[in-house]
Amino acid sequence: MTAPSRGPHPEPPADAEGREPEAAEDRSAAGSGVPGETPAAEGREVRTADPDGAREESAPDAPDVSGSASEGPEASVASEKQPSEPGSEAEPDGSPEDPPAAEGGNSGNGDGGREAGQLSEAQAELAAQRELRAKIAQRKAERAGPVTAGERLSGSAAELLAAVRAVERGEKSGSAFFPAAAAAARPVETAPPRVTGPRPAPEAPAVVAGPAPEAVAAVRAVLARGRASEESAPAVVEALGERAAAVLQEDPWRLLAVPGVGPEQADSFAQVLLAGDCGPGDPRRTAALIVRELERAALRGDTAVPSSAVLAALAGRAVPDPDEALERAVADGVALAFPTDPADPADPTGPAGAVHETGAAPAGEGTEDPDGDEEAPTGPVLLSLDRYALAEESLADGLARLARSGPDTRWESVAEPTELTRALAAHGLVLHTGGEAARAEPAALAGAARSLGLTAVVAVHSEQAARALGPEAVTVAALLAGAAGPGRDEDGAWALDLLVVLDAPRLGVEPAAVLVESLPDGARLVLGGDPGQLGPAGAGDVFTDLLASGVCPRIASRIPDPGPVGELVSGIGVGELNQVEAPGKEVVIVPVRDAGEAVHRTVQLVADSIPRAIGVPADRTQVITVAHHGSAGTRALNTALKARLNPGPGRFGGYDPGDRIAYTPAPGRTVPGTVVSADAAGLRLDCEGTAVTVARDRVGATLRHGWALTAHQAAALRWPAAVVVLPGDAVDALSRPWVYTAFGRAERHLSVVHGAEAALPAAVATIPGVPRTTRLRSLLTALLSASGGQEA
Repeated sequence: MTAPSRGPHPEPPADAEGREPEAAEDRSAAGSGVPGETPAAEGREVRTADPDGAREESAPDAPDVSGSASEGPEASVASEKQPSEPGSEAEPDGSPEDPPAAEGGNSGNGDGGREAGQLSEAQAELAAQRELRAKIAQRKAERAGPVTAGERLSGSAAELLAAVRAVERGEKSGSAFFPAAAAAARPVETAPPRVTGPRPAPEAPAVVAGPAPEAVAAVRAVLARGRASEESAPAVVEALGERAAAVLQEDPWRLLAVPGVGPEQADSFAQVLLAGDCGPGDPRRTAALIVRELERAALRGDTAVPSSAVLAALAGRAVPDPDEALERAVADGVALAFPTDPADPADPTGPAGAVHETGAAPAGEGTEDPDGDEEAPTGPVLLSLDRYALAEESLADGLARLARSGPDTRWESVAEPTELTRALAAHGLVLHTGGEAARAEPAALAGAARSLGLTAVVAVHSEQAARALGPEAVTVAALLAGAAGPGRDEDGAWALDLLVVLDAPRLGVEPAAVLVESLPDGARLVLGGDPGQLGPAGAGDVFTDLLASGVCPRIASRIPDPGPVGELVSGIGVGELNQVEAPGKEVVIVPVRDAGEAVHRTVQLVADSIPRAIGVPADRTQVITVAHHGSAGTRALNTALKARLNPGPGRFGGYDPGDRIAYTPAPGRTVPGTVVSADAAGLRLDCEGTAVTVARDRVGATLRHGWALTAHQAAALRWPAAVVVLPGDAVDALSRPWVYTAFGRAERHLSVVHGAEAALPAAVATIPGVPRTTRLRSLLTALLSASGGQEA
């Protein structure tokens, strides 16, 4: 990234995988110690082996990796959700979690879109969703006996989207008040717009273009007056919309809506632009800090935050009276406050929690004083941005509607009934759990529906999985965009009887809300997935909340994942790192002493050992590591792998034809692909059969090399062979869900480049992952209890 010319450095944004970039997974210290060989062992002494059974004769510098080390559960490792270290740069997939509602995050595009004929694809899609939501709202209003989702937050689906857009274009943030010097910021990387398309490759490639030149020019002028980096102008327009220049002049702290901008930079910009006519208690600044804290929590997956955490953040940024600032922000609608549910075991602010009691809360939830004036409740309070609060309310409304659906006798006529078909005959909402092999069970429902004359769609999260399942399968992104799947009726509902969503643990609250809102009355919904995997990149944890709520049937598959890899992964799912028999070298452990050796051995495995011994070519082998940064992160590994597999000068933004890439059309969504060519229009890609052209000024924001990915990027994808790199300097990032997800990306062969010593079995045994703070579970329980709905 180009060095800044003026202004303070931007702070590191949290990445789209739901964590901060420079997190504990990015360590600089070299690893030490080497455990043994072949299958993952429970502290047993083993020896190293390559898949082909021999060391690399062609690499005289290959280190001697014989030796052993015991592994024990006493090793202490931290959760993979840790705060970021300062000083990192924004990443293509590490921008703040701002995808559109259909993708589980913020879009990062303000409401001031381009004029007709100049709309970007992402903006056009949002406009279409706005119209669709209005139709859905009308349909829900006309339906007899609608479910009331809450007295204050029972607005229509159109209001939900309006709230989303309002927060995006009105976002404020700022922080530690005014650094002494005002040097300019580094150019800020943009939040990539969403690009979707039908599964067949389109005749004309999708083009990812930048913002309108005139809007960028206007923002440049404002940034120059505020002594901020003018190179950040395109990113500002992407985040704030075409009226970004006017927005910044009215409220300079809205600069914090731009990925990579930190509070110090926003404060410096505001001080210069407002000529000192502001202070640390400026309402615009305090509101911005609150929004920033809630958005950062959303990147970690939380839809709500204890007020104590927000107050601590305000105090840390020199806000004179944090309590008053918080009350003012809630009164102004910057955030919504909700009393917590002490009976909810998942609520981190329950009776034992230390949550600040604030006097601000939604209307209708307070008590009355002796004079008859309504007061807010006293007790633990959760704060939420209205976009997430409304999404959870709308999702709870729709799920409760499905859960209350009566029997559908048509499903009783299936020729070969199964547990799933019997559950669908009685319930409108069904959960299915199991591993990779178990996906066949819910996918088979499409054929059963056809035999009954019903319309069914199977939705998955990757083009790869959609192709494997057949013509009934579509991607969630394409379904939400209207590029695939059934048509909609005049009310905006899909013309289908059954929707099956696989990889449901990847669903954030916002895309889940759009999916459920689009289901017609009487339709059935099956959510299937593996609860042991990493959660969604966006805010919310829908599948986990539904499993815990018990409001619908859960069908657990009895189909085991096959082979040594399946056996190993199944054990990890229950907290056991077992030694497995691998006669065909399906699982190989390659111990390493440090990160440099880990990179060297990884290249050997991908380029030589696995193709020769296993028969899987390098382009079908995926490297998975814990982070982008670090001595054995994706950056270091991709550099080494490119030099070996596709050397070239990187004439177009560091890329050459034939490079494997990871394309991020929206934060949290990664599509693998290959560079085809480059010309004046941009970089031309082949992304799983879809042609995409990325404009030159969007390459840095949406692309990275893809020989090596993180486990979050690789989730919902599989390859014939996978090499999982566990350097010793990244052990703090390990958890059971991370290991389970990473190891499960391999279909036939798994190599583990192992420098984590005892931290690996300790993570599998003792670190189940960090729970997310959400309201969906309590909302569902309250809705169904109030209406007499039965629990499964």
